[in-house]
Amino acid sequence: MDDRWRQTHLGRLLGEAMRRFDARVLQLMAASDEAPLALSNLAARNKVGAAHIHITRHLPLEGARISELALAANLTRQSMSTLVQQCEAWGLVMRKSDPHDGRAQRIVFTQAGLDWLAAFRSAVAQAEREFNAAVGAEVGTVIALGLEAYTEDR
Repeated sequence: MDDRWRQTHLGRLLGEAMRRFDARVLQLMAASDEAPLALSNLAARNKVGAAHIHITRHLPLEGARISELALAANLTRQSMSTLVQQCEAWGLVMRKSDPHDGRAQRIVFTQAGLDWLAAFRSAVAQAEREFNAAVGAEVGTVIALGLEAYTEDR
């Protein structure tokens, strides 16, 4: 029985591509002059991982409750709580009272977190340029458009 398809199907390739892309972004973050020094040092020592990127990717600028953030990142509330606690300890995010519900708290970026986010944006742009250089600009554009269309149908 030929089972090579298990290594080459689209889902596996997408997963591998995402892991490679995220690893490159973290590598760029570790060397970034834009990122807060303490956070780039954490990235350089592999203390910031792909899971922490979920907060960078999914936390809206106006903040979110942990449950909203977990849903956006497709993680359990408990897993997101752990990530938030780590990011709080690093000064990336903080908790604020929710103005609409005094019992609830919102997770928001600190100033260092906003600086991290700006550095993350630069790292993502660099990783995208490298991707386009590796596959060709036309292929990169087609892949980006195809993935955008595919994820909009969710």
